[in-house]
Amino acid sequence: MEYDYDPLENITDNITDGSGDFNIYFQEPCGSALTSDFNKIFLPTIYGIIFILGIIGNGLVVVVMGYQKKCKTMTDKYRLHLSVADLLFVLTLPFWAVDAAKTWYFGSFLCVSVHMIYTVNLYSSVLILAFISLDRYLAVVRATNSQATRKLLASRVIYVGVWLPAAILTVPDMVFARVHSTGSSNFNLTNESVESEDSRTICQRIYPDSGNLIWTVVFRFQHILVGFVLPGLVILICYCIIIAKLSQGSKGQVLKKKALKTTVILIVCFFSCWLPYCVGIFLDTLTMLNLLPSSCELQQAVEKWISVTEALAYFHCCLNPILYAFLGVMFKKTAKSALTSNSRSSQKVNLMTKKRGPISSVSTESESSSVLSS
Repeated sequence: MEYDYDPLENITDNITDGSGDFNIYFQEPCGSALTSDFNKIFLPTIYGIIFILGIIGNGLVVVVMGYQKKCKTMTDKYRLHLSVADLLFVLTLPFWAVDAAKTWYFGSFLCVSVHMIYTVNLYSSVLILAFISLDRYLAVVRATNSQATRKLLASRVIYVGVWLPAAILTVPDMVFARVHSTGSSNFNLTNESVESEDSRTICQRIYPDSGNLIWTVVFRFQHILVGFVLPGLVILICYCIIIAKLSQGSKGQVLKKKALKTTVILIVCFFSCWLPYCVGIFLDTLTMLNLLPSSCELQQAVEKWISVTEALAYFHCCLNPILYAFLGVMFKKTAKSALTSNSRSSQKVNLMTKKRGPISSVSTESESSSVLSS
């Protein structure tokens, strides 16, 4: 993830540190060509799988939400925001897949544009998950007097708390992202495998030589903080309080058990996907700062670790439709109607049926809140 928001930074570690610095780490290639060859096969394959699954899952959610034009709950709105963010994110992966396999063919304009789209939707996706956990906390723990607050969060605050910060964080992409031919390096490289890589055209952030290390470290820690630590804390705290609340009392035990199970799954999936990647970035940054002893073996191990865990982190956008939509009973009913209905009249019947019933989030946590407040 972020250090430079470039999924291919690890591919070019044999020629750069992933931040655009062509002056550091060149003295000892350390056999990084092995990692590069691994990434040329591994990353395009994984990106292709994530792209297909992400398009199908998130695209279906967007279609269903478009079909369900009325009666959207607060969670429905969050789900739509999340699916749009994930959908736009996976649309950037084919560009990185081609770049990983060959080189950057798409020019300077697309280089900056793809970086910006990648960044804004990567951040917004994680921040929306934090908003969803906060909404579910309000729905379950403070069900009797939280409706106005939940509505404000879902309709207005989300733009200030999610999309605005994510958009602001694209400014470094506009400033530093550029196409660069690695053949312009002034280094005399004798390793044949490195020379072949040195002729590649890359699209990534290129920081000023004078402050390259500082820029790299700052943006890496910024990403770990904003893209994982802060939303992760919100998610963990909110869901732990929800688990404690659902564990109390004896009413609605079946629904509570289902809600508890789903809540635990949400926590485990989020941290299982993002924690290993952020740990890899953190360790690599400490090595750059000479706070950890460095060796060729360690460098190669960290490079491979980041490549594999990066793919795992991105796979979370394929899980989001399942975790936050398809587990809901009402969403599945709406999806079935959207995919099988052949007339507008059947749609109106569906919507009227929902209006007569209790307004409930598709999520099992929100469904359980109706039990707790009854």
